[in-house]
Amino acid sequence: MIMQTQYDYSKFNEWLLLKKYSPNTAATTIRATEYFRQWAARENIFELEEISYQDAMMFISWSSKHGASQKTIANYLNHIGKFYNFLLSEKMVTVNPVAHIKVQGIKRKVYYDILNVEELQTLYNLYPTSIVIQDKHMPPQSKNILSRKRNKVILSLLIYQGLRVEEISALELQDLQLREGKITVHAKRRTAARTMKLESHQVYELMDYINETRKEFLTVKGVTSQLFLQWKTKDNFHNITHLMLTHLRTINSRVKNFDQLRASVITAWLKQYDLRKVQYLAGHKYVSSTEEYKANNIDELQDDVTKYHPL
Repeated sequence: MIMQTQYDYSKFNEWLLLKKYSPNTAATTIRATEYFRQWAARENIFELEEISYQDAMMFISWSSKHGASQKTIANYLNHIGKFYNFLLSEKMVTVNPVAHIKVQGIKRKVYYDILNVEELQTLYNLYPTSIVIQDKHMPPQSKNILSRKRNKVILSLLIYQGLRVEEISALELQDLQLREGKITVHAKRRTAARTMKLESHQVYELMDYINETRKEFLTVKGVTSQLFLQWKTKDNFHNITHLMLTHLRTINSRVKNFDQLRASVITAWLKQYDLRKVQYLAGHKYVSSTEEYKANNIDELQDDVTKYHPL
């Protein structure tokens, strides 16, 4: 059988875009798949639909011998796996030959200086919601106090639900189910949608925020369904987060950014729950994203000594 010189990836590209991959990611995936196809041709395998698990293992061995790092091989398999998922959806294959191959021995990255649960709780407990008047000539601080109360509610969603800042800024009133003690987080480019449980004290704090603090913001902002408001219409959410970080660093100088707080929350979850539950709570689209946070647990680092092998 003579291999076609040009493979048509147009339907695969459409499938990737429908799966919400960015155009750049789709292009990278197609390049990796074409690289795999060219390797297969050199091995006299002329149809990717005919690739077996053993063939995939041969590709791993060949790539390693030709200088590809473990991380590069893992990336190849990730992209190739998408192609076979596409073929599965088209009923062109019955199995994904790379689905159960995992490349081990990759040096995992420790993301941040991880804060433990007690340190996260301290940040929340000590976050200032009042202002000490040190000078009788100070201007009225009522707006600043309301802003701080709003910020503490935001901080609770960072620390107890591990939300991203972009997810918090997009929240609307209808996303809260306070009677059920739940909050709905909508899908963003980097995270999946999910419904999360609120701590009991969060329910009361959110009720107070909606019924009191937020109403004060509405006198300036006007009618809106947005949950967290600011005094000035043109202000962006960065103004809130910048001030919050300033306050948090006075409580704990190790605080760097909100990604650090999220990483700390996910790391704590991994000690309590199984991997799939943490994947859901974190909104990760792929379980591999969740697994990377294991590197934040010192005990887990001892596993980084093995070469690749199938699970």
